[in-house]
Amino acid sequence: MIFGPSLVKEPVIYQLGRKFEIVTNIRRADVTKDHGWVLLEVSGEPEELDRGVEFLESQGVTVEPAEGDLVE
Repeated sequence: MIFGPSLVKEPVIYQLGRKFEIVTNIRRADVTKDHGWVLLEVSGEPEELDRGVEFLESQGVTVEPAEGDLVE
């Protein structure tokens, strides 16, 4: 997830977990006052994950897939 200054203080990960049946796990993150990125591990039913991604994108979050164990 990549987001700009207007979303840095917004609880988008919290909202994602509340609005959808998705379990979230923050694996890595870097957030400043100007922008941020979060490597977010998610699990849930495929349809629910798709709805969650649509929600994030509608909020202005850029969502890019990542695979594998990215935390060593």
